[in-house]
This record gives sequence, C-alpha cells and structure tokens, in this order.
Amino acid sequence: MSMYGRDPWGGPLEICHPDSATDDDRSRNLDIDRGAMSRTLDETQQSWLLAGPGDQARKKKKYVDIGCLVVSRKLFVWTLGVLLAAAVFAGVVAGIAKAIPRRHRPPPPPDDYTVALHKALMFFNAQRSGKLPKHNNIPWRGNSCMKDGLSDPAVRRSLVGGYYDAGGAVKFNFPAAFSMTLLSWSVIEYSAKYDAVGELGHVRDIIKWGSDYFLKTFNSTADSIDRVIAQVGSAAMSPGSTQPNDQYCWMRPEDIDYPRPVVECHACSDLAAEMAAALAAASIVFKDNKAYSQKLVHGATTLFQFARERRGRYSAGGSDATKFYNSTSYWDEFVWGSSWMYLATGNSSYLTLATHPKLAKHAGAFWGGPDYGVFSWDNKLTGAQVLLSRLRLFLSPGYPYEEMLRAFHNQTSIIMCSYLPIFKSFNRTRGGLIQLNHGKPQPLQYVVNAAFLASVFSDYLEAADTPGWYCGPHFYSIEVLRSFARTQIEYILGKNPLKMSYVVGFGNHYPKHVHHRGASIPKNGVHYGCKGGWKWRDTKKPNPNIIVGAMVAGPDRHDRFKDARKNYNYTEATLVGNAGLVAALVALSGEGHGVDKNAMFSAVPPMFPSPPPPPAPWKP
Repeated sequence: MSMYGRDPWGGPLEICHPDSATDDDRSRNLDIDRGAMSRTLDETQQSWLLAGPGDQARKKKKYVDIGCLVVSRKLFVWTLGVLLAAAVFAGVVAGIAKAIPRRHRPPPPPDDYTVALHKALMFFNAQRSGKLPKHNNIPWRGNSCMKDGLSDPAVRRSLVGGYYDAGGAVKFNFPAAFSMTLLSWSVIEYSAKYDAVGELGHVRDIIKWGSDYFLKTFNSTADSIDRVIAQVGSAAMSPGSTQPNDQYCWMRPEDIDYPRPVVECHACSDLAAEMAAALAAASIVFKDNKAYSQKLVHGATTLFQFARERRGRYSAGGSDATKFYNSTSYWDEFVWGSSWMYLATGNSSYLTLATHPKLAKHAGAFWGGPDYGVFSWDNKLTGAQVLLSRLRLFLSPGYPYEEMLRAFHNQTSIIMCSYLPIFKSFNRTRGGLIQLNHGKPQPLQYVVNAAFLASVFSDYLEAADTPGWYCGPHFYSIEVLRSFARTQIEYILGKNPLKMSYVVGFGNHYPKHVHHRGASIPKNGVHYGCKGGWKWRDTKKPNPNIIVGAMVAGPDRHDRFKDARKNYNYTEATLVGNAGLVAALVALSGEGHGVDKNAMFSAVPPMFPSPPPPPAPWKP
C-alpha cells in the first residue's frame, strides 16, 4: 500500500511501506529523486528552505483566526483598543449627562376655563357644614352646626353635614340636590378632563359629601318611607321680628348658637324626585365602589317611589322655601328623575315613564312659554330632554320609545336654536349676556346652565358623527353652539363692559364685598353674636376672607354691577350657580372636545328593540 503526495521540489512523492518495495525499486526511486534535486530552485522555494522554525512561528503569529475571518493580529488589536476606548468615552459622557440637571420643557399654561375650574370647585369647600375634612383647604372655615337635627325634639337624629346654600347657613335640600345632580352629570361626561387637570378626586369628594348628607335626610335603608327632610335652619322673617335665625343674624357658621329647626315634608314629589336623581347620578359616578353605588341606587329607588306615591309640592304652605326656592311643578322632576333612574338601574319601567306622552305633556314639553328652554333648579325639563336625546343618539332604543325620544330630540334642537342671537328668542345685554330670566336679578345661574347644555349637546352631535343641526330650513354647525357657550362664559370671566370677573379670585378685578357671612367676618378668635356681626355686614371694607371661586349673582340687564355686600341680587353666590359654572367650565376646558359615550350606560343592559305591532287589517 502506498500514499502519493506532492513533492515540494516539483515531482511526485511516494511513501512506501517498508515491506512493499524491493531494492531495485528503491534504487530506481533514488535515481528519480536525484534528478529532481538537480533542478534550480526558484526564490519562493529557497525562502521556504532557508526559513528557520522561529521564522515560521513569527509568520503565524501575525494573523488571528476568529472563525469566520482571518485578520491581521496588529489590525485586530488596534480595532479592539478603539472599541474599548469608545465604550469608556461613551460611559464618561453618559455619566456627565446624568450629573447635569435637566431642564424640562414646561407644560403649556392652562386655558382660562381650566384656571377658573380649579377656583370654582373651591367654593364648595367653603360651603361645607359639619365636621370638615383635613384637606378642606379653606383656612377661615371650621367645624360648624354639629348639633343639626339632634337639637330638634321632633327629629332627634343627626343631620350634620351637607352644604350651606348661599351666604347664610340654611341647608335647602331642593337646590342642593339639583347641584349634586348637575355635578355628577358633568363627571360622567367629562371624567377624563377632570382627571387631566387633577380635579377628579376633588369633585368626587364634593359629590360624596352631598350624597352622604342626603342619605341622612330619610330612612335610606327602608324600602318605603313617609317623610323626607326638606330644610335645616330658618330664614323666615316677619315684619318687625327679632327672632334669631339665619336671616336676622350675621354670624360665622362656626359661632351659631341659636336654634336651627328642621323642616319635614310628607308629600313632596318635586323634592323627592330631585333627590332621587341626585343619588342615581352619583351611583354612576361611584360605579367603581360597588357597595356604595348600590346603597345610592337603593336610596334613589325609595325616594322615587315616595315621590310617585305622595304627590305634592314641597314648597306649598308658605314655608321658607316659598320665598327662596319655590317649586312651580313636580312633573318636570318626574321626567328628569325617571331618566336618571333608568340610567342608574337599567330598569325599562323608568324609561317607559320618562317617555310617557301624558307625563311629557304635564311637564310642558309640547308648549312654549317664556321659560321654555330655561334649565334651572325649578325647571328640569330642558335637561331631561337633552339627556334623553343622548339616549336616542347613542343607543337608539327604538319601539316603543322612539316616538317620544324623537320628540324630545326635536325639542332639544329648537331650544339650542333659541340660544342663538339670530333668533331673538331671548334678549341680550349690550355686552352680549343672554337674559334667560328676562331681565330679573341674579341672571348668571341660568346662563351657565345654558352654556353647559349647549356644550354637551354639541359634543353629543360630534360623537354621533353629526356636524350640526337644523333650525328650520337653516343648518348650523356644532361650532356655532360652542361659540355661544364660550362667549357667555367669557363674559362671566371678564369680557364684559365693566371688565369685571364675576368669579371671585379669577383675574385682578372681581367682587370684594360678596354677600357671605363667613367670608365677611374675620377669623380673629372673637365670638361675634347675632347682632355683633352686623358691623361686618355693614362695613364698606372688603371681605377679610376671599371666598375663592364663588360666582356672584351677576350684573343687571344694563351690564351694571354694584359690589355691595347688602345687595344680594348682585353679590350673593349659590350652590346651584357654581354647579352650573363648574359643568360649563369643564365642558369647554382643555384641548379638543368629547364625552365619554359609554360611562352613562354602564347599568343599561343591551337593548333589542321589539318590532312595532303590525297595522290593523285592511277593510274596504
């Protein structure tokens, strides 16, 4: 057996097994090798022969085999060094960059609506009654009226808490309930906006403070009741009377020492239905707290049943409410309350009631009148129509509700048309303020409600991919509605002939003599009795305490305003006024528009409309 290789001298090389060749063979091979060795070697071959073992090793060391590539050792070492140096340099640069304090680009300044919103919410903190939370953030306020209800021998239960209505210390449940309903509505629609400006937790606390108090004003654990608390405190003033009460005395709420009577009602459909609406709306706000939400729904159900079974107006009979918050009807509260009850429970019987033609007729849905379209604590019909239009736009329940829902939707469109200056449905001041209360005092509370409805309805249309609506043969874009809302709110914030902001603390020129007992009396450790506070009522000096965010009653029909503490028609702020202001501000605030389409329907089951009945058989 033999192996053949390549002879380095150019000839074949045969390697033989020791026993495989004879001497003659070896001799012949030797002759061949001598012939090959006699040839002249070229330079390459000579270099191979002359190179020693060290030279071969040195040549091998000049290259590095890294698997897929053979590179020069010198190049490899140089490249590796450069990479290490670059890594060290990058680390040093990164360390220096971290050590240098960063200058973040400041966020864009909030718009005027957002600034005013922060302030407007603070007004509710100033109006709290009872034991105040630590985070109330009103330094001149303290715990007050801690014996409400307990000091009345006819009641003997705690009615501590809730909100004072305005500049005094009376707690009127009717306007307070409407205020909480309106705030809850705004949170359901615009919770993302509240959250974006850091006020969602605050406004929820405000609503819960009111809801917790309402649950104290009736037997909220029972399935049926026969009475509801309507009012705590008294503001009745007969001619020549010197009886200490919340009207006659001028005292800080913390110093009140006169009796505070409790007013109960046994037939008050308007009050009970409005309180039911407040609790039902709040249950949607607090749907993330299942136990509390269910508690609110149960209370709302009990109240609404009471409202339907015991008919009557809460303000009948010459009570304090007749003078301050007289209710003209309870039919609008039935439409309003049943709408909220349906949204809170998903029970279709409430929707059947809300869309009943006779109920709508009693509420005034099919006739005009001077106050048609004016949304207020006394007239909820306009708000109910907007709310039910939302239901039609987004869920379209169909038969048997469609006919009345379409009627409500059409009426809502007409009301929105009436807000536009081109139609002259309402007068305006020369400065542009719409006169929804026909030139009477305290106009701003009605203006902010209209601004909210216009804003939220325009957002409904946009969410439904509808660019506008018709006023007769004329089509108007949703931007026209938003423009109306903006101009009215901007008037309130200072774009008016007097350059006066009617929201305390907003801007540089705002009322300094607000009709408010707590704000007008200094917190100086002195107890001012019933008459002792009169000097603070009558002084010409500005209030020592600024009641931030309070929207005062507003100017007269000639754009004039008197910053006088004793003239409450100009300078008094109320819960209902500020609730509407907050709702309008959050609707207009922030970039872009939009409502939460689904949050309102969290309790509403899927709807499968049944087809209408077939027509009657044809007869000749």
